[in-house]
Amino acid sequence: MVTENPYVKQFPDMMAGKTVLYCHGFASSGQSGTVERLRTVMPQARIVAPDLPVHPQEAIDLLHCICRDEQPHLIIGTSMGGMYAEQLYGYDRICVNPAMEMGETMKAHGMTGTQQFQNPRRDGIQEFYVDKALVKEYKEVSEHRFEGADDQERQRVIGLFGDEDTTVDTYDLFRAVYPQAIHFHGEHRMNDKSFMHSVVPVIRWIDDRQEHRERPIIYIGVETMMDSFRKPASSVQKTVRQLIEHYQVYFVDGTDSLAATAAWLEDYINVPAWHHTVYTHRRDLLYGDYLISQGAEGDPMATLLDYSSDTFKTWEDIGEYFSRLGGQ
Repeated sequence: MVTENPYVKQFPDMMAGKTVLYCHGFASSGQSGTVERLRTVMPQARIVAPDLPVHPQEAIDLLHCICRDEQPHLIIGTSMGGMYAEQLYGYDRICVNPAMEMGETMKAHGMTGTQQFQNPRRDGIQEFYVDKALVKEYKEVSEHRFEGADDQERQRVIGLFGDEDTTVDTYDLFRAVYPQAIHFHGEHRMNDKSFMHSVVPVIRWIDDRQEHRERPIIYIGVETMMDSFRKPASSVQKTVRQLIEHYQVYFVDGTDSLAATAAWLEDYINVPAWHHTVYTHRRDLLYGDYLISQGAEGDPMATLLDYSSDTFKTWEDIGEYFSRLGGQ
């Protein structure tokens, strides 16, 4: 499938030959827009996306059976599905805006009475009814969260939390158990932009780890990324997104304003900068393949791309240089 979507791109090698299980949110189905994005982005992966039963215990039982039969390499859950995904221990998981207190969320947002499914279901059912008994069922299932969260599981689960999510806010609850919790720019429902900029980089990290894949390393001096008003330099965000498709990218700062740098990277680079920021006054000691820096850096242990030189005056020049290298 070839897409003309300006945001969604195909990555044929990502999770190639692997099985990815998707757990949808409340009142959704396995025919959601997120499923379409997953299949477009990872055309060589097998995407398993069941319609989950309305009753939560039936849903979690079904997911356990699917995991037993399919042995997925990765599980992705959004909202209610994020709550379910967290409880599927023994697998790499991404929980996006997980509704870890689903019963409370339903009460807070009036998710009772007759509800319409937001996406088509395979059984053709278009609506369902939520009463107090069903809300209680969700509360009981959600209370089993974190029961199997041992040290090994904490390394296998990553939470993504939209900084504009007004429906669910379980970041603090989640992070108290799972340290890999990241804010992304977006709302409760993912769109193409937030999916590509936030979920896809995390999938790439997990796929690389599973494959023991080591990509060439690029260090980027933060000063090269800013204009004189501390706004992103022209084309820097676009180029960074292109670079992380083929390289392991780290952002380097040597100033004493660590908090300000961290805030800038979270604002303008966001998820790709998480755990990929290096603070050092000695860039010449960085061991990697490339160093993008402004001015000389002594004798660096990487190929220096001097952003102040005639060769690399703009981030378009940087992007063109690496496009010619083809990931080398």
